[in-house]
Parts: sequence; C-alpha cells; structure tokens
Amino acid sequence: MVAVLSVVAVVLAACSTGNDAVNKGSSFQFISPGGKVVISYDPPSSRQMVRELTGTDLMSGRPRSLTEFAGRVVVINVWASWCAPCRLESTELEQVFAQTSPMGSAFLGIDFRDDRDTARDFVTDRKMGYPSLFDYAGRSLAALTTPTSVVPTTIVLDRKHRVAKVYLRSIRATELGPEVVSLLREPVIDVPAAEGP
Repeated sequence: MVAVLSVVAVVLAACSTGNDAVNKGSSFQFISPGGKVVISYDPPSSRQMVRELTGTDLMSGRPRSLTEFAGRVVVINVWASWCAPCRLESTELEQVFAQTSPMGSAFLGIDFRDDRDTARDFVTDRKMGYPSLFDYAGRSLAALTTPTSVVPTTIVLDRKHRVAKVYLRSIRATELGPEVVSLLREPVIDVPAAEGP
C-alpha cells in the first residue's frame, strides 16, 4: 500500500482489477458496488463533481489544470508504461480522442508510478495527441474523488466535470466512443439558486 498524502491510501494493483476500490477522505466516497468494474452515474442529477485536478505536464513540465477544459466532456485515463493493458488501450483512447475532440471532448492522462523518460517514450511511440500529467507520487490522483486503486482506470466527466462513468479496467473505443458522444449531446441546464425567505 502506498500512502498518497495524509487522507488517501492508494493500493497499486498493477494492471489488475479489484472489487474493493475505495477512496475515502473527500466529499465523494466511491465503493465499487458488488465488485463492478464499470459504474454509471445516472440520471445526471445524481452525479458529483471531482475536486480541482492540477499537475505537471509529462512532456513539457508546465503546470496544467482541469479548469483548462471548462465546459468540455473530459476523459481522464490513469496509465503507466509498465502496464500491459495500458499499452493495448492507448490506441483505443487515441481513436476516440481524434473522433470526439472536434465535438467538444478533452482527454487528460495521468501517468502514475512511472519513470518519466520511459513514459515520454511511451507517448511518443504511440503518437498520443492529448496531454498527460506526470504523477509518480500520486499527488494529482489524490485530488480525484474517484477510485485510484486500479491501473488502468478511466473516468468520464460530463461538461460540468461531474463523474458520469468509471471504468476499472481497460476499455475499447467501441464502448468509450458512444459514452463520450452521449455526454456531449446532453443539455447543460443550470439550476438557479434557491431564493431566500
């Protein structure tokens, strides 16, 4: 078990899925219901926001933030170059990114517990067009209020950056693509604040 900050414990299950993905110590507590590895949050009113996610860009070293993608459906993928399923799904992710980014989606990788040079080679070799945060220590992951115990993990956020779908396993373009398109088509309705007495 790897301690990540004082409030989040991350169990690094190298390239495996588990039935006990739990992230405590934040406003949102995720527990995989019945050991499910794909979890949907519907209707939209049931979704909860992730906290602000920041980190250092893997390739450039510059600061990055989830706020850069305001108003966009965001796919967050936790990966590592040492993870065999991550290698297999990288092409699938890139395919969906290329298809849906013109429609308003954004992708953000989080490279976890990895060697930086090896991770950069991974990105270059696979011609990944979207940015990743370099997060060896798990500080960026600690800001997420979704499971961080499985690599790979993919978290899909709606336009308000609320968690709509979580995959605790590798994914295929045929399942991720329709999910992203569906979220892009959702109406964005702002609920007015309740008036005082």
